[in-house]
Amino acid sequence: MLIAENSLQVAEGALPLWLVTEGTLQGWLGEQKGEVANWVRANGFVAEKQRVLMLPGAGGTPAGAVVGLGNLGSLNDLKLWHAAGLTDRLAPATYRLATPLPAAAATQFALGWLIGSYRFSRYRAPPTAGRATLVAPEGADMTYAEAAASASSLARDLVNTPANDLGPAELAAAAADLAQRFGATLKVTVGDELKAGRFPLIYAVGAGSPRQPRLIDLRWGKPGGLRVTLVGKGVCFDTGGLDIKPSSGMLLMKKDMGGAACVLGVAQLLMQLDAPVQLRVLIPAVENSVDGHSYRPSDVITSRKGISVEIGNTDAEGRLVLADALAEADAEKPDLLIDLATLTGAARVALGPELPAAYSTDAKLLAALHEIGDAEMDPIWPMPLWASYDDEFSSKIADIGNVSASGFAGSPIAALFLKRFVTTTPRWLHVDLFAWNPKERPGRPVGAEAQCVRSLYRLIRARCG
Repeated sequence: MLIAENSLQVAEGALPLWLVTEGTLQGWLGEQKGEVANWVRANGFVAEKQRVLMLPGAGGTPAGAVVGLGNLGSLNDLKLWHAAGLTDRLAPATYRLATPLPAAAATQFALGWLIGSYRFSRYRAPPTAGRATLVAPEGADMTYAEAAASASSLARDLVNTPANDLGPAELAAAAADLAQRFGATLKVTVGDELKAGRFPLIYAVGAGSPRQPRLIDLRWGKPGGLRVTLVGKGVCFDTGGLDIKPSSGMLLMKKDMGGAACVLGVAQLLMQLDAPVQLRVLIPAVENSVDGHSYRPSDVITSRKGISVEIGNTDAEGRLVLADALAEADAEKPDLLIDLATLTGAARVALGPELPAAYSTDAKLLAALHEIGDAEMDPIWPMPLWASYDDEFSSKIADIGNVSASGFAGSPIAALFLKRFVTTTPRWLHVDLFAWNPKERPGRPVGAEAQCVRSLYRLIRARCG
């Protein structure tokens, strides 16, 4: 939680919070009273990264705290993860930054504090112990920081919610809530309407579940703005279909709608900050389940694009629902078409959970996102649309198959499959992400992660001119 600076009583009573690097430690110690410097030395504090030391005051109450930044070269280099774990590591109190920060660093610190404050407590009582709060840092862009943190929380809440409480209908309801809050229009095509509306791949993947598949279509913005279409994979649970996953492979499949969750996060951020765009959001929302209506290996389904697809594996369902949604998006030829999906395990094997794999038909666009992602600590890694792999989808009876005959290059090959359905839009960007933190770190508990929300917002705003 952050408290506005204009609350003078709060600000005057707040405890000082110093930020110290290994290089500035001795100078800072020289400015402190002898007992404070002695306390810091006695506790072996050498300003190592993520180290927090409470400073004692009269009567055993805290008088402030000092936070180590490690070997950070300059406060201009401070990023959100330097602040993200502090709400849990500081004693419950209200703090104010005693170390002046440049405006950009102050914004990063505020954003990190807010993102680090996130907790998913829907299914259990929140902790009764108080938590640290912070007076908004001077110079911070709090409008952006609060909006970005809210967008991140939206995406994380959706991913963290188990599938029994978040199916296709509930995902559509989340989009409807967003549309209502920001004056967007929403159309949802459900069940048999998908057949009539020629979204056969979306319908087929969701046919095995009693929770009807649907295509969520949100529009917002003003004429004349940059035309941006976001597509998010919304597989609310993935059993693998008839090619069923082992139990270990199903354990995290509530997060298989992570692409849709992050797309809604980007959309909220764009709308809340009134970006000059014409925004369209398309989410194919399905549950890939098993019953007598499930689609089968060897089925041939003709997609919305008119491309016939032979099903080689029902567990390669994400690319199928995205194919119909991308075909619909591509028909309008937007200025920028972006899809996000928890698409392949191969991307995680190659890059791990923190680095989404990104592909684009525009090399400059991909390079720009890479640079922005590094600056925002919301990274991607550029990957090639390697044309030589394009024949991996050969089929003897259909235009293409949905899986490769090879076990190699799973993520690039999946991207090439999607590229078949984007034929008129010149700038297409595909992000294969994980949307999950598999290990505990300061400010990043095990659970959902909102990946590419901030970096894609910055990329889109940069292209608005």
